[in-house]
Amino acid sequence: MRHRKSGRKLNRNSPQRNALKKSLAISIIEHESVKTTLAKAKEIRGFLEPLVTLAKDNTVANQRLAYSRLQSKEAVAKLFDELGPRYKDRPGGYLRVIKRGYRPGDKAPAAQVEFVQEEAAEQEDTESLTEETA
Repeated sequence: MRHRKSGRKLNRNSPQRNALKKSLAISIIEHESVKTTLAKAKEIRGFLEPLVTLAKDNTVANQRLAYSRLQSKEAVAKLFDELGPRYKDRPGGYLRVIKRGYRPGDKAPAAQVEFVQEEAAEQEDTESLTEETA
């Protein structure tokens, strides 16, 4: 029975799974958008969203906690300098998972993982589109 066993195994043992989550999180932080499989995309939300919540409060202790989980100075710096302040007023849900069909090689379901844009930027885009059409 698998009662109360959460998380996906992703056909890896525990250290490989942790390394996969860490490297995928670093890539998402650096590039702000990554294409991967659907299972990995759904699994990374539980790893990365608490780090963004941690980055909203820029303290040395929080930076050390984030570094202990990511082991990348550049990713932690971007997390606390750009992403934390960007989502300061957002209560959660920082990542968006968009299904992208199937991967050509093995027909695995593919997905795009990206950070949610701010509502102000989205409103400016819609306003500029309406002005262009008018």
